[in-house]
Amino acid sequence: MTEQTSPLMRNLRRSGVWFVASVLALAASSIGLSRLLETETPTVSLALDPLNVNALIGEITHDLNNTSNAPDLDAMLAKAESGLRFDLADARLYSLIGEIKYRQNEKDQAYEFFDQARNLSKTEIHALQRSIGHSIEIGDLSGAVREIDVLLRRWPDRFPAVAEGLPAILSNPDGYQAVLAAIRAEAPWRTSLFATLRRTPEGLDSANRLLLDLTGSGAPPKSRELSMVINGYIDQKQYEPAYRLFLFSLSDQERKLGGYIFNSTFEPVSSGKPFDWQVGDQSGLEVTLATAQNTVEGEGGATVRFLNTPVKNTALQQYIQLPPGTYKISLAASARNLKLPKELFWSIRCVGPAGEIARFNIPEGTYNRQALSQNFSVGSARCPMQLLKLETAAIAESWRFRYVGTLVMHKLSIERLSS
Repeated sequence: MTEQTSPLMRNLRRSGVWFVASVLALAASSIGLSRLLETETPTVSLALDPLNVNALIGEITHDLNNTSNAPDLDAMLAKAESGLRFDLADARLYSLIGEIKYRQNEKDQAYEFFDQARNLSKTEIHALQRSIGHSIEIGDLSGAVREIDVLLRRWPDRFPAVAEGLPAILSNPDGYQAVLAAIRAEAPWRTSLFATLRRTPEGLDSANRLLLDLTGSGAPPKSRELSMVINGYIDQKQYEPAYRLFLFSLSDQERKLGGYIFNSTFEPVSSGKPFDWQVGDQSGLEVTLATAQNTVEGEGGATVRFLNTPVKNTALQQYIQLPPGTYKISLAASARNLKLPKELFWSIRCVGPAGEIARFNIPEGTYNRQALSQNFSVGSARCPMQLLKLETAAIAESWRFRYVGTLVMHKLSIERLSS
């Protein structure tokens, strides 16, 4: 005989199940809402779910970074330690405790917590940054470089945070060798390193040395890195080392293109370096470099095609270095239906206050392999380096002055004349 359940008992049981389900649903809702708010409003998130470690870390981090109020370090420490009860394996909590201890001037304990954080997670960002600073302080520069490499492989955007310590590292023989080993191993931050070093004279010396030591290695200097350092020398008005580095960077094949004008036949091998051809991104024209031809009908060289629009400023340019003396600039060019409402010319300007020292005009019309030349002089003062540019005389982009036709420059050269 089965036991009969009264309607009242059945209703109470249903109510109990409903109540438990409601509590579970509410708890799940609170946890879900807490997760949603943990980044933007960690304090509210913790109120909804006191066990939310992410929210706890966010709240403590926010308070540590709040410069408007003096942080209550003891209260923060208690909160961070309480978080360990819920998650003993969260590296971020050990890192936060380490930071609080660091600010309480308990640095030995702080570094123990930073080490524990890194044992749990080798890429814990804050512990890594503190460890880098500590390694530099105690003179373990090779260790600092290893830590920098770990940090930047995981957090490449953190390069500015470690950049200020690099000059001190590179000025030390052990630190220099550690950096050199890292970039020989194709450290992904090597380009950022050269971009930083190019900004100061001291950094340029280190960058130049690194580039020389990388030559012939399995990770030779990249064209972009060489260009950054050469431009850094130019920015610092150190023109001689800029030009020397450019010459040093040339391959055996590129050396065949040398001269007062590099690549005078406009071979399509542009490296992007400032002493090589720089092709400007200019509206109203197209510039292409093609392999030079030896036949009369050849179209090799630099082809400039004008698109029947106004053209202002520069199409081609190259830094050159001419010692004081008298020179002749020569151009072999062809043209088809070339119409120039304002002048089209090559200019040579001193990089510095001396300004333009030569202007070499290009004629209109249609012609084939026409030889053009002009003499000019470089003075002995205030002209350590020059800029060679193809440009127009247009001041404003007026549609009354539209450039039409095609110009092919087969060879542009400079030779020094005997005195």
